[in-house]
Amino acid sequence: MTAGKLQNRSVWISGGASGMGAATARLFAAEGAHVTVADVQVDVGQQLVQEIASAGGKAAFHRCDVSAESDVRDSLQQAAEQFGPPQNIVNSAGIVAVKQLHECTEADWDALMGVNLKSVFFSLKHALPFLRSHRRSYMVNIGSVGSFTGQALTPVYNTSKAAVLQLSRAIALDYAEVGLRCNCVCPGITDTPMLRYHLSKTADPEAVLNARLKRVPIGIVLTPEDIARSILFLSCEDSAGVTATSLVVDGGYLAAAEWESSDQTAFRDPL
Repeated sequence: MTAGKLQNRSVWISGGASGMGAATARLFAAEGAHVTVADVQVDVGQQLVQEIASAGGKAAFHRCDVSAESDVRDSLQQAAEQFGPPQNIVNSAGIVAVKQLHECTEADWDALMGVNLKSVFFSLKHALPFLRSHRRSYMVNIGSVGSFTGQALTPVYNTSKAAVLQLSRAIALDYAEVGLRCNCVCPGITDTPMLRYHLSKTADPEAVLNARLKRVPIGIVLTPEDIARSILFLSCEDSAGVTATSLVVDGGYLAAAEWESSDQTAFRDPL
């Protein structure tokens, strides 16, 4: 059997129990990584770990509130004890608040910034001793097309994702000397629980989704697996030399200010 791209690496994934994080955990485990899933969703996280084990992979679940520094510190330490010093960090934990800024409370702001942004700070701070023990190490943070553009009714989310992109650049600059490459993957419309929650706050979720897809040249909703493959690219030497940058995976969404895709693009037909 050919060794995977992440063979025997210790990998820590925040928000790894569902959505893009879960797709990344599955893919990384299939590539030979020993995956630590850090999430507050205990039942689905444990089910994912069992699924990975049943497929022959190695994974562990840690209940971890990524907005709490002690949780992140302890989870990383447990990952190091079980699988060895983490060489890869993927920060995919994220939440959204669907309301205008004046409707948000201080608690809304703090909760969202804690999960989406402060967690990246905590992961770098407490993973650094492990990352620097490797000749090469990797951090991938999940931004959004909202890292670049505004979006109605999600001002705090957009602010956090813009900050994640900028923080990723700063991390890449400051820690290149220890062999760390840090990049940001910025997904577009992707079929995740967060997207479905966001749409559920509208009067007609399917109509809203179809209208948004009119502005996507390839005309389809991306899958978590689409995003996971991009995360994998930035998490190994396939992307050697790439750091302090963003990889936008959005089906062309950001390419033009106005766009209406055809009702039937070739991408609607499965391969």
